[in-house]
Amino acid sequence: MTQPAPATAAPRRFQLPSLSTLGPLIALLIAVIVFSTQSPRFLSGTNFSLILQQISYTAVLAIGQTLIILIAGIDLSIGIVMALGGLVMAKLATQSGVSPVLAILAGFATTMFFGFLNSQIITRLRVPPFIATLGMLGIVTALNQTYSGSQTISNLPPALTALGNTFKVGGTAITYGTVLMLLLYLIAWFVLSETAPGRHVYAVGNNPEAARLSGIPIDRLTVIVYTVAGLIYGVAALMLVARTGVGDPNAGQTDNLDSITAVVLGGTSLFGGRGNVLGTLLGAIIVGVFRNGLQLIGIASVYQSLITGILIIAAVALDQVSRRKG
Repeated sequence: MTQPAPATAAPRRFQLPSLSTLGPLIALLIAVIVFSTQSPRFLSGTNFSLILQQISYTAVLAIGQTLIILIAGIDLSIGIVMALGGLVMAKLATQSGVSPVLAILAGFATTMFFGFLNSQIITRLRVPPFIATLGMLGIVTALNQTYSGSQTISNLPPALTALGNTFKVGGTAITYGTVLMLLLYLIAWFVLSETAPGRHVYAVGNNPEAARLSGIPIDRLTVIVYTVAGLIYGVAALMLVARTGVGDPNAGQTDNLDSITAVVLGGTSLFGGRGNVLGTLLGAIIVGVFRNGLQLIGIASVYQSLITGILIIAAVALDQVSRRKG
């Protein structure tokens, strides 16, 4: 008696990229073409290096925001917590006699603490993430002014500004902060796409009840995500301090919105469970390219905000269309 032939897997059908993936890429390509025809300086290596420097710390913040949004959360305190981390590093290293390395670690611990505190308010008190982090925004804003005496902190030691140093690649100066930003994106991409914790992040954001029934500890994962995001804010704080050379209590005022903009433009759904951290990097680059290009051709900053707002609405609309078709 002949044995039946083993079943073969059906060939995969070719699928076009989703609208949420294609939209940001098309927007970036159009922007590059338009700005390159309007300004001869736009396509230079020096200008592209400048764009990456300008977006570096915001793009790193956006990694943490991506992790949080993927579990259907949000963090409105992100920029202010980063600013506090920078203040702690700067003040300890310049006014308290603490070694720069310990000052940096203290800054990381500070930002991680507030990420952890946000998670406790959300998981234990059941306060919605929007409200919890909005309240934390006000609290940390007051802490920044009190801790610094509403004064910037300057004369930082070289260890705190090292990420602002540059090296040459083909005549183009690139900062070490830019390299660190790209490395962090590769690490975040690997964790989210190739590890079990990364898959759990997507599962919780996509369907919390199904994730709970499958044995994923949702509250514990939420605590981990917000705390890890806090560590990422600390790295962004070090990059900001290195770029500006000061600890500034007024820093980070708009970075919560800028990070969300990068996440949304990169195709991550605000409803959680869908997105890619590399898309967030693309979103951050889109914002940087538009701002840089508009400045080069002499467009007023008010129109830069206008165009950014239009891009955000378009990205969310494309996400909604994609969800309905999915």
